[in-house]
Amino acid sequence: MKKVVLLSAAAMSAAVNVKGETEELKSRQLEEVVVNATKAVEGTPMAFTDVSKDELRKNNFGQDIPYLISQTPNVIVTSDAGTGIGYTGFRVRGTDANRINITVNGVPLNDSESQGVFWVNMPDFASSVENVQVQRGVGTSTNGAAAFGATIAMQTIKPSLKPYAEVNSAAGSFSTFKNTVSAGTGLINDHFVVDARYTKIDSKGFIDRAKADMSSYYASAAYYGNSFVIRYQSFGSSEVTNQAWNYVPSSMIAAGNRTYNSCGEYYIDRLDENGNKVYDEDGKVVKDTRYYDQTDNYWQYHHHLSYSQSFSNKLSMNVTLHYTNGKGYYEDYKYNSSLYKFNLKNFTDADGNTVKKTDIVRRKWMVNDFYGAVYNLNYTSDRLNLVLGGGINNYVGNHFGNVIWVKSYNNLSNGDRYYDNDGTKLDYNVFLKGSYHLTSAFSAFADMQYRGIRYQADGTSDRFDYDKKQQILDIDKSYEFFNPKVGLNYSKNGHTGFASFSIANREPNRNNFTDAEAYERPTYETLYDYEAGYSYNSKYWNVGVNAYYMDYNNQLILTGKLSDIGESLTSNIKESYRAGIELMAGFRVGKFMDWNGNVSLSRNKIKNFTETVDLYDADKEWTGTTEVFYDKTDISFSPDIVANSVFNFYVKGFYASFMSSYVGKQYLDNTSSNDRSINPYFVNNLQVGYSFKTKVFKEVGLNFRVNNIFNEKYETSGWVYSYVVDGKTTLNNRTIEDGLATQAGINFMGSLSLKF
Repeated sequence: MKKVVLLSAAAMSAAVNVKGETEELKSRQLEEVVVNATKAVEGTPMAFTDVSKDELRKNNFGQDIPYLISQTPNVIVTSDAGTGIGYTGFRVRGTDANRINITVNGVPLNDSESQGVFWVNMPDFASSVENVQVQRGVGTSTNGAAAFGATIAMQTIKPSLKPYAEVNSAAGSFSTFKNTVSAGTGLINDHFVVDARYTKIDSKGFIDRAKADMSSYYASAAYYGNSFVIRYQSFGSSEVTNQAWNYVPSSMIAAGNRTYNSCGEYYIDRLDENGNKVYDEDGKVVKDTRYYDQTDNYWQYHHHLSYSQSFSNKLSMNVTLHYTNGKGYYEDYKYNSSLYKFNLKNFTDADGNTVKKTDIVRRKWMVNDFYGAVYNLNYTSDRLNLVLGGGINNYVGNHFGNVIWVKSYNNLSNGDRYYDNDGTKLDYNVFLKGSYHLTSAFSAFADMQYRGIRYQADGTSDRFDYDKKQQILDIDKSYEFFNPKVGLNYSKNGHTGFASFSIANREPNRNNFTDAEAYERPTYETLYDYEAGYSYNSKYWNVGVNAYYMDYNNQLILTGKLSDIGESLTSNIKESYRAGIELMAGFRVGKFMDWNGNVSLSRNKIKNFTETVDLYDADKEWTGTTEVFYDKTDISFSPDIVANSVFNFYVKGFYASFMSSYVGKQYLDNTSSNDRSINPYFVNNLQVGYSFKTKVFKEVGLNFRVNNIFNEKYETSGWVYSYVVDGKTTLNNRTIEDGLATQAGINFMGSLSLKF
């Protein structure tokens, strides 16, 4: 492992004034303790890819972090709005984001209950990130959620010792605008540094009514002592996005409508300002079918206070206290919905009819606090590198819902909650990991982690059983896991090879309990990860290959179904595996051209799968279920092939990049049915830029990007629900409801940056 005590900004020198009649300049080197406890470094026996600050800045036109790491091996990205702005997601090796560990400076970012990261709450976070590391497989021990497909370790920008200011503006298709202002004081009095950023992003989205209105900030204040650094960082955001998580039915796509959005759709006579019906030219009553307040609204603020101490050139430590506050709601229109599902009584309308179903508008709220501490103690010698680390974190969340409008209902109290429940989660871990150089070329690696969890939830749920009884939550689950990792690494003369074995355990998330079917009993999952790799790097070319076999017990696999707030649902599958090979290569021609590419080939299988199919009578009333057995079927959303390619050209301040991505067929559920799948797609992007200096500006940057230059019509994710009605439809020819995440065709973005 690399030293954990590194010179800030390459052993930077800071010029400071010294008291006296004659100004005298002196230089001093400030050491900054860089926390690598949750990151892999050269010699760590695992598959990982680093994305640098320069790469992030170059490709940052306002899209979320998943899109900026999409060229790394075995990564697939998706966007609700079809543009990469707003609600976005990603998968690594077919594993959904709820089972990918994500940290910022070692602090857990995953939501404690869903275990996912909602990137809509982190718009333009890339502008404040120094680097992103994508570890594939189990990865190294870290804080927060277990890594079951990958770890994403993000490091925020280093404080700048020189004062600066920068303005960056971007605009493009779908009325997309991004404006970012950032500045830093530079080193003040040889000790203080302050950096700040503010960003505003607006976009109408490719999908109908998928508008995003987002803002974010980042602020950092650091104090440098002779052997320590104290740093406070705060970042947060507010977002209002129109819902687009229902996706587009395949029938609509076949008819040529790729932007259809059913969220907020309702049918009611349109009235004018006098309450009279509005008629069209043919004398028909105009029906209003859009609820424009069908929005998602959330505010989230993160605070990190860290203390880093260098005791010697061998020993250092870091402690970070953190607190995150989040609150928000989504509002939606429920057309012709049963009153009992909102704890409302039937009523009599003006005509004397008993009303059991009517139109309702609701708000579902979430208010949460997440706080704790993470730490590490680092020892580095010529042959031995050790990290003792861990953390203790606590989550407290309140979920509740209000009905704010009911058609023709006069006894509504907006303060009444039709459901109200609390969730708490205590998560603690300790790990010891290290590497030892056996020889000049060989090193051994070991990593041992103990992790404990206690999750509790109680109160009333928003879910009602078929007998109209409201679900009562009474969850109290505790887990204790031991997660060992061992490996061997070889490195000499540009040749690197490794082999490793890891075990990881992961608890179910909130939805696995609250949205489980009656026949499901959610349990924890275990992964046995076997990895091996080889790479060669020279001045002008490089090649690499990683092979993996990920053997799962009770893997929580995506079922293809969504919850009513658009979250993908999973279910335990007893035996399954992911096996694959990841090939990487690159070459460089002088200083003017380079190419990098990767291809991931895999098989992702469930050994024995039993599908439960719902049965309905002719009146669409549920009558029960039946089961269908499959022998070695494909895991949903896990294509056999993912490939990327990037050509870069450079000439005196000018650059051009041509980026390509291919993703093979993905199945929407776990039955390997072609009529419930996503077609392969091949997408290409072109980007050009030019930078220069003037007397006024340190740098002027002009960038232009064409996304999906060949106008590929493609989908990246989706959901499906198949069932049998009245026995008239066979199991092999079912009634299917689905939605696919259609992505934008050819679209454009341009940006201008000014550095002072």
